[in-house]
Order: sequence, then structure tokens, then C-alpha cells
Amino acid sequence: MKFAYQNSTKIFFGQGQIEAIATAIPADSRVLVVYGGGSIKKNGVYDQVVTSLAQHQWQEFSGVEPNPTKETLDKAVEIVKSDRIDFILAVGGGSVIDGCKYIAAASHYAGDGWDILVGKHTVTSATPLGAILTLPATGSESNSGAVITKAETQDKLPFLSPFVQPMFAVMDPDVMKSLPERQLVNGLVDAWVHVCEQYLTFNHGHMVQDGYAEVLLRNLKQLADQYPQRDSDEWRANLMWTANQALNGLIGSGVPHDWATHMIGHELTALWHVDHARSLAIIQPSLLRNQLDNKRAKLEKLGTEVFRLPQTGDLAERTIDAMEALYNNLGVSTKLTEYQGEKTAAVDKVIEQLQKHGMVALGETQAITIEQSKAILQDAIA
Repeated sequence: MKFAYQNSTKIFFGQGQIEAIATAIPADSRVLVVYGGGSIKKNGVYDQVVTSLAQHQWQEFSGVEPNPTKETLDKAVEIVKSDRIDFILAVGGGSVIDGCKYIAAASHYAGDGWDILVGKHTVTSATPLGAILTLPATGSESNSGAVITKAETQDKLPFLSPFVQPMFAVMDPDVMKSLPERQLVNGLVDAWVHVCEQYLTFNHGHMVQDGYAEVLLRNLKQLADQYPQRDSDEWRANLMWTANQALNGLIGSGVPHDWATHMIGHELTALWHVDHARSLAIIQPSLLRNQLDNKRAKLEKLGTEVFRLPQTGDLAERTIDAMEALYNNLGVSTKLTEYQGEKTAAVDKVIEQLQKHGMVALGETQAITIEQSKAILQDAIA
């Protein structure tokens, strides 16, 4: 076990914490407030932001999509450059926050911001940013990662940089009260898979990371079981904090990671606009069954520690069944139906994109070859 871990994001957690941005953002900053489709103007968040920024010079940029696109974000990059913006405030879920990370990095680069995603440019500085989280799911509010889509070419790629780590994150569970059911469910599923990507690998003996991952998975299972009783301050607060802890870097420190479910799932989103979380639920059960021998020990541990299943010879298989049931009970499908045309053509299209993006050996041991990915997709696509 050898790693360096630091999380520099200051968290303001709890009801009424949006007012904290008044002092968290330097008073002399020129602020760009970035948000999505305008729901924050209906649920009171926008008004709280306006009040809290009363002493600041600020302007706004709206229209960031779910699965934010380079094409939209580049418009904000130009505003940051031309208006000498020196602080970005993301108000939204993971898509808005991810988008702001791209804006922050690309605004310090003279070339095409997409160079960051394809590895042609290494980020060495960025415009400082903070976040007001409105949808718990991705953990983007306190990590250094982002995923951006290039609509023109149907590419969806990630990047990591410590320079885009948010300086602060406001997490007020009250903002979840107006979220559509689909987004709440997506948040639960997304957080679940985030933990699994760092946990479901092989036994490595790192007790803290494994033990904490199991606690987070038990939390999420309980929240899923309690979904009919979701209209409570306690339920909302626990989902928001658990989703944050799922991907703030701690449980992934010094342990192997998988992320194959994400890499394949990203292609479903880019090609057919499948919700990110739902693309993960489609791919994960098929991937785990494909990699059963490699992941059996950890699946058995998940089965006993989280689902409380009895020890049997088929424990790993029943654990995957239990995960699939968790998704189905939330109304989330584990088979892709959104594609158009023939199934064979759909599989081939995803494989073509994976090859284009260099995703030819995935998983914690690189055991998921293109041939394995094809088998996973043949099982995952209805």
C-alpha cells in the first residue's frame, strides 16, 4: 500500500449553506456563474446565489447539457477569456461541475480545449472554481476528474487534473426536494457503481479502503430499499454525503481500480444519449458475469458484507443477481434498448468507438480485451 492522498476541497454541508459562498469566493473576484437548463430558477437556488453574491461582480452562463459538450462549453471559455473572469461557480450536478472543470482548464490554454481530453495538452493552471451541488451522484464537487463529450464526433472522454479540483463545495440536501424521480434514482445508481469500480477487483488486504467501501455500499443499498420513504431530510442528507464519499479519492487510494463499466458505458451515452447512470447499470451485470473468475473473491465479499447472503458455492453469481435486482427494483433496466437498427450493428458501433479511443484492454488487470468487450455487449444489448 503506497499512495499520496489529499483532498483540498472545503465542504459546506447542510441546510442553508449556500450563503457560505459570500465569503468563500474572494470579494474582488469577477465571477462566472454556470448552470444547466434553468431548474435552479424554479427551486430557489438561483435566488439564494444572487443574494449571496450581492457584493461580488458576476455574470452567468446557462445551458450546460447533461453530458456536457465541448461545443457548448467553448462558448463559456471565450467569456472567461474575454471578460477576464477569475472565478467560476458551478451550480448544478456532475455535468455542470465537470463542464466547469473543462472551462477552467481550457480558459488557461491558447489552443483547442479538446487537446486536454486527447492528451495533447497537459493542464498546468486553471481558473479557480467552486461548486454548489444540486444533484448527488458523481462526487465531482470534491474531486479532480471530469468527463466531456464532443458532439460532433460522438466522443466522450475523461480527464484528470489537480488544477481543476474545486476550492469549495456547498452541499445543501434541501436542493434535492425538487429533483425529478429519474435524477434521484440515477444518483443512487451512479454512486453505487463508483464504489464498485474501486472495490470489485481482487483481494489486496487494504482494510480501511475495503471496509469504508463496504459501509458506503451498505448505505446505498439501505437508501435504495428505503426509496419509497425518500421524502425526508435524513434520506436526502445521507444520499448526498454517501455519493460524495464514493468518489472523493479516499476509497481508491492505494488500491486497484476497474472503470471498465464506465469506459464501455460512456460509449452508450455518446452514441444513443443513454443516461450516464443507466448506461452503467446496463453494462455492469454483464461485465461482472464475463469476469466472474477474476472477480469471484471480491464478489463473494460483497455478497456477505453488503447483501448479507449466506456462503454457498454460487455466492458470486447470486451477488450479481442481487445487484441486478437492486437496479430493477428502482426501475432501472439492465439491458440496452435505446439503440436503433440491428443488435449486431449496435455492438459493432460500440466496439468501433472503443478501438478509436484506445479502450482495447480494460479493467484492473487489463483482462477485458476487445473480444471480451464484444461478449459483454452481446449480453447487455437486448
